[in-house]
Amino acid sequence: MEFVRIYKRVLRLLVPERRLTITLSVANVMLAGLHFLEPVLFGKVIDVLTQSDKRSEAETWSDAVKLLAIWGVVGIGGISASILISLHADRLAHRRRLAALGSYFEHVLSLPLSFHGETHSGRLLKVMLNGVDHLFGLWLSFFREHLETFVIAVVLLPLSLFLNWRLGILLIALLVIFAFLASTVISRTEQAQRSIEGYHSQLAERAGDALGNVMLVQSFVRLQAEAQQLGEVMRQVLSAQFPVLTMWAIVTVLTRAASTITVIAIFVLGTWLHMHGLASVGEIVTFMGFATQVIGRMEQAMGFLSRLFFQMPGLAEFFGVLDAESTIKERPGAVPLENVKGDVSFEHVTFSYDGKCVAVHDLDFVAPTGTVIAFVGHTGSGKSTSMALLHRVWDPDQGAIKIDGTDIRDVTLESLRRNIGVVFQDSTMFYRTIADNLRVAKPDASDAKLERAAILAEAHDFILRQPEGYNTMVGERGVTLSGGERQRLAIARAILKDPPILILDEATSALDAATEARVQQALKTLMRGRTTFVIAHRLSTVRNADLILVLERGEIVERGSYQELIARQGIFARLVATQLEITNDLDGERPAVLPPG
Repeated sequence: MEFVRIYKRVLRLLVPERRLTITLSVANVMLAGLHFLEPVLFGKVIDVLTQSDKRSEAETWSDAVKLLAIWGVVGIGGISASILISLHADRLAHRRRLAALGSYFEHVLSLPLSFHGETHSGRLLKVMLNGVDHLFGLWLSFFREHLETFVIAVVLLPLSLFLNWRLGILLIALLVIFAFLASTVISRTEQAQRSIEGYHSQLAERAGDALGNVMLVQSFVRLQAEAQQLGEVMRQVLSAQFPVLTMWAIVTVLTRAASTITVIAIFVLGTWLHMHGLASVGEIVTFMGFATQVIGRMEQAMGFLSRLFFQMPGLAEFFGVLDAESTIKERPGAVPLENVKGDVSFEHVTFSYDGKCVAVHDLDFVAPTGTVIAFVGHTGSGKSTSMALLHRVWDPDQGAIKIDGTDIRDVTLESLRRNIGVVFQDSTMFYRTIADNLRVAKPDASDAKLERAAILAEAHDFILRQPEGYNTMVGERGVTLSGGERQRLAIARAILKDPPILILDEATSALDAATEARVQQALKTLMRGRTTFVIAHRLSTVRNADLILVLERGEIVERGSYQELIARQGIFARLVATQLEITNDLDGERPAVLPPG
């Protein structure tokens, strides 16, 4: 049933071009009927010739010419249907292949970060490329082979019983034997092939890991080890694949043997029937033609079943990804978030990644327009999670997050994220030019606006030092740039977006002290008049925040301004003291007292 279900789903992807699909299907039905008529006409011609000694020459020629004329019309019709199928089946398959690739790509990008955290990008890429290639091959063979074979086997072959039911039964027996062998092999090897597809996915994951971390592989002399691990997975693939290949080789041999036996049986039975007056020579010739067609079709069908069998796990993975649902869904009637002022409120927000361990608990605070809210705390205290909830990477389990009094779950995702700018701690880049990476924030930005944003982010000078300036390719994930350079580009990207709400996740962590001072000034300009959330480990960067929220195990344990929290001598003050102590230790000094801030 899984086999049939996947094949039906493959065909349903043709629905967007249903008119052409129906036209090609009708052409296939016509072609099947015309091919079925050819052996019948051939048999009729043979009967006319074998009875020529009992009829006049004129009658013989008249009947033969009529049959040949009909045969000619049938041949022209078959050629016309074949041309129609050949011209349009390939085009249809190519269009639907690219459409399926686009749908998969768009769907995967829309899935939540939790999905991508559990699924390797190499696996997703392998599933996409293999899946659309399998779809293309199946659509093409459906119109070229499968549909015509199905019509002949299911509709036309039973009609042969009306010509001679005894010979017809032999042909149908061939189909039954074929169906039994195919279903037996499929049922016995289906699970094994699924495990083989899993090994292929492991190959993609391991290769993707190694290629994406070439520097790590070379620095730690991992080349031999990585190659050996990949080779081990390859050996697992082969050891699992060979028994499956053996089974399909056996069934192919048995199918051909059954086909040969059927042809011999038709000849023997036809001869006996002819000798007893139960079949004409023409009928025997007709059924020999049927047998030849059926054998050819059965070999095509066996090849198709074999391909589909080996491709089925890959198609199942492809459809499995397409069936993955985002945990973040727009509510019916969601409205665009427009004319945003920037008032943000967290109202008793609680969230857990797995439903067991709480990531943030009862977050409750208000960020009025234009204020700077800083989140501080140890790693894993819930700082980044809180901000991920703000731009709906996840939704809270309890409570609500509102912008200008509107629950963010009631607005469209696109409009929400358009109004929030984010500078991540790990500033990633596309394998494109610097200009392209900046225009991610604003695709229609002019060159002048790009330069202005880069100047404010202290990035313009280093960009001009690149070989091709703003048109320099940055390499995969920005590998040709330093961490500080990538981060300055990320800040320029946020400046270019010009959003009413900002999230700065360790925005200056990769900068040296001199550059950080300049960028901090640029950030102050950027933050003016905007609601800004700052996630910081370096506590000196949050001195000027309007409100500091100290998180511990997902809860707000302290809140207030820098001076208030220092004066309170609580958790925040101890964090500051610890950082100062570490800094002075590195400088060869130790502070005597905690500075007042």
